[in-house]
Amino acid sequence: MKRAVFPGSFDPITNGHLDIIMRGLTLFDEIILAIGVNADKKYMFSLEQRKSFLEQTFKNQTKIKVTTYQGLTVDFCKKMKADFILRGLRNPADFEFEKAIAHTNRKLEKIETVFLLTSSGKSYISSSIVRDVIRNNGNYTSLVPDAVRI
Repeated sequence: MKRAVFPGSFDPITNGHLDIIMRGLTLFDEIILAIGVNADKKYMFSLEQRKSFLEQTFKNQTKIKVTTYQGLTVDFCKKMKADFILRGLRNPADFEFEKAIAHTNRKLEKIETVFLLTSSGKSYISSSIVRDVIRNNGNYTSLVPDAVRI
């Protein structure tokens, strides 16, 4: 079975994430959406809300599992018997950042990182932009899946 972990904070999940995940389903038998828990990071949405957003968004997708984890992503992948990490790339800066992480992960464990380019119509969307629009009472509904529209 080809199993991939798609790690992230998903604060909140965006249509950019959705694009990568849905396209990833064509490559993998199962994708585990892994919400990383970082005590040092301030989140707009609680862990429970973020998990609920993902579960609601993918409730009809049997090939997608949603869970949380702490610690190194490679350790979580090993625990979940996943041989791949799925990541999305929006721009060259994302590539440079993700490349360094992928090389480090490969050095720590035998795991491959698969990069998908975000579709051009969604490459500008990021969770931080969505949070900023929400904080400033802007209309963010076209940037996120229905489950996030609070």
